[in-house]
Amino acid sequence: MSIDYLKRLLWLIVLAFVQVLVLNRIHLLGVATPMLSVYFVILFRQNEPKWALLLWAFVLGLIIDTFSNTPGAASASLTLVAALQPYLLLPFIQREDDENVKPGIHSLGLLSFFYYSLLQVSLFCLVYFTLEMFTFFNWLYWLECIGGSIVLTMLLIMVIDTVRRTK
Repeated sequence: MSIDYLKRLLWLIVLAFVQVLVLNRIHLLGVATPMLSVYFVILFRQNEPKWALLLWAFVLGLIIDTFSNTPGAASASLTLVAALQPYLLLPFIQREDDENVKPGIHSLGLLSFFYYSLLQVSLFCLVYFTLEMFTFFNWLYWLECIGGSIVLTMLLIMVIDTVRRTK
């Protein structure tokens, strides 16, 4: 077993526990919940096999759904983001870079990584809260949840990726 798989498994376990035990209990102003689990999908390398990316994302989503009582919302959202991740990463990679780029502030640059993460987080929050609420009756609350969660999640991702050293 490769050291990369062990690191990835550790990230999966840590992010699942943090999301379920800590972050799901935070509701800033009653609407904003940080969704740090999408950071797991953001960190996958450019040339990672698509089946592996989908499998890892689905397992993380399934764990979060199981312990958060959100039937299928996290697993569907993370799987969709994982399916689109290789295509959303391409515009942010320099042509001179090697084929195995691992997304991060140090490899993509601050602005490119911010926009790439913002795109991924926005897509995740849009799908997650649409599936969780499953109604457009209270669309203002829906938009507040999406917007607030995007802001909190982006703040956490940028702080964690700044502190963390990406190779």
